[in-house]
Amino acid sequence: MTRLHERVETTLPLDETFDYIADFANARHWDPGVAGARRLDEGPLAVGSRYELDVRMGGRVAPMAYRISAFERPHRVVLAGTGSGVDAVDDIRFEATPDGTVVDYTADIRLRGLRRLVQPFLGSAFRRIGREAANGMRRALAERAAARTAPVRP
Repeated sequence: MTRLHERVETTLPLDETFDYIADFANARHWDPGVAGARRLDEGPLAVGSRYELDVRMGGRVAPMAYRISAFERPHRVVLAGTGSGVDAVDDIRFEATPDGTVVDYTADIRLRGLRRLVQPFLGSAFRRIGREAANGMRRALAERAAARTAPVRP
C-alpha cells in the first residue's frame, strides 16, 4: 500500500471548503489526474453518496467508482474507491484557522493482482501525483476565494 499525505491552506471558510472538496464531482476541477467526474445519485451528500471518476493511469483513462463511507460535515469525509486493479481510500479532514481552512488529505492506494508486485517501485510516481493534486486543489480554492472577494460590477 502507498500512503499519500498533503496539506492545503485556503482563505475560504470551513463550510465552503468542505462542501466543495467533499463533493467529489468537483475533483475534475482540481485534480489533474481526473479526466472526468460525476455524481451517480441525488440529494444531500451523505454516507453512501456515489461517484464515478475517469482517472488517468499511465497512457489511458480508467473508471473508478467512489462511495462516501464517512461523512462528518464540516470536518471529515472519507471516500472509498475501486477500479482497474486499484483500491483507494481518501480521508479528507478540514480544520478552521483564523485565516480560513486547512485541508489535510490522506490517500491510501493499494494495487491489486499482478500490479501489486510493482507498487513498491512506484512511490515517487504516486508522490508526484499527490503533489499535483494538492497544487490543483490549492489553485482551485484560491480561485474560489478570489471570486468571493471580487467586486460586483453592474
